[in-house]
Amino acid sequence: MKLMRHAALLCVALIITACSYGTKDQFASKDHVEKYNYSSSEPPSLTLLTMINNKTGSGGHSSLLINGSETVMYDPAGRWKHSQVPEQHDLLYGVTPQLLKFYKSFHARKTHHVVSHKIYVTSEVAEKAIVASKAQGRALDATCAINTIAILNQLPGFENMKSTYFPAKLMRKFGATEGVITSKYYENDEGQN
Repeated sequence: MKLMRHAALLCVALIITACSYGTKDQFASKDHVEKYNYSSSEPPSLTLLTMINNKTGSGGHSSLLINGSETVMYDPAGRWKHSQVPEQHDLLYGVTPQLLKFYKSFHARKTHHVVSHKIYVTSEVAEKAIVASKAQGRALDATCAINTIAILNQLPGFENMKSTYFPAKLMRKFGATEGVITSKYYENDEGQN
């Protein structure tokens, strides 16, 4: 039984490693990024967004909103696009509150809802998260959680996030962090945003 499990895990790892990038790489110009740059007046924070299946409770996607000197979102292998949100290798720039609502609306539907876990951090931690997100780069499909964890593991206070490919596991671990504020976003459409 244990041998079968290891063989199955090895096959999954090989498939993930062997697959090509599922999303087209985006790299907006510096001018485009500067045009839509946005800085929130709120205190520095990290917000883990997790798309959760309403029936099974399993996670479908993870992303990390970072509010520091600018407000950006690391959306590894994400498919959401907006003309006012420049992207460079899975890092989205200029994420205003209205655009964040659009992002949540894009993912929430009859089958899924969005869980947000927000934690206030120091400006130094927020800046480290922005730098780490820029360095992390483009992600393969099905690696959103593990790529997000790679960023979190570089930040003071988040070094012990266990590596996982499962967004719901990351959500539960991050959600257990002291000081986290949790909210959920639901819609009942068919996802045709």
